[in-house]
Amino acid sequence: MSIEISKVTANIGARVSGVDISKPLDEEQVTAIREALNVHKALAFDDVHLDDEGQQAFARHFGDLTTAHPTVAAVDGAPNVLPVDSERGRANHWHTDVTFVLNPPQASTLRSITIPPYGGETLISSSAAAYRDLPAPLRALADTLWAEHTNDYDYAVPDEQIDEEQAAQRAQFTSIKFRTAHPVVRVHPLTGERGLFIGGFAQRIVGLSVGESRKLLDLFQSYVTRPENILRWRWSPNQLVLFDNRITQHYAIDNYDGRPRRLHRVTVAGDVPVGIEGKESYSIEGDAAHYTSVAE
Repeated sequence: MSIEISKVTANIGARVSGVDISKPLDEEQVTAIREALNVHKALAFDDVHLDDEGQQAFARHFGDLTTAHPTVAAVDGAPNVLPVDSERGRANHWHTDVTFVLNPPQASTLRSITIPPYGGETLISSSAAAYRDLPAPLRALADTLWAEHTNDYDYAVPDEQIDEEQAAQRAQFTSIKFRTAHPVVRVHPLTGERGLFIGGFAQRIVGLSVGESRKLLDLFQSYVTRPENILRWRWSPNQLVLFDNRITQHYAIDNYDGRPRRLHRVTVAGDVPVGIEGKESYSIEGDAAHYTSVAE
């Protein structure tokens, strides 16, 4: 049976059928999935029957795996698997995974484990479509800018709203402090597409004040979060979503009344981002060698 790709929206997302990802994939299948990912940015696989080992085996088709996270604990006995669990907090903000390190993951896989009876969708946005939407003067400005990304900030909940357990989670998240400068416009290494490489961990534009940075980042981010550029994925049991972390952002919606919600995440090691002039990102603080290799 040949692989079939069905678009979900005009700018992002497709369903993949005709392949059993619980089994080893041949080179032709991996190439077809990679090409579909390049085009659609996020791919959904239905009726998948994977455990943690199977999810890792699928992700390895696309490169070396990272460990679960630079600072957050993995699933017991599975150091490459991160539990995305509502009981451990809700990251309801727009972000690209782990952009505070020098070479963030190239791709992320999310697998449904426990799904609430309503809500709990994941939004995934095409930062390539966002870049294309920019008016020419804003695009020219974005092309010249660099942004500092860090994990050492209040990325979800203000201090006065967190309890003791949440404070401990935040302390773990920032137990190693990372700061990295990335181009605001990243060139995709496989397609040559340009995308806005910002999101929640981008806190300051290099050379500007925090206040000036916030205004510009919010302006650029408003194009990322345009409804036309977003896939709103409603989870069902036994699903896996693969998305290109180099040219997307995502947001887990906290709209399920505190019901249990759990996904497992496995990420594929990425390359060092490159801007339009060919300059690579550079680390300011923090060494992530324990977390990820650098993809060739």
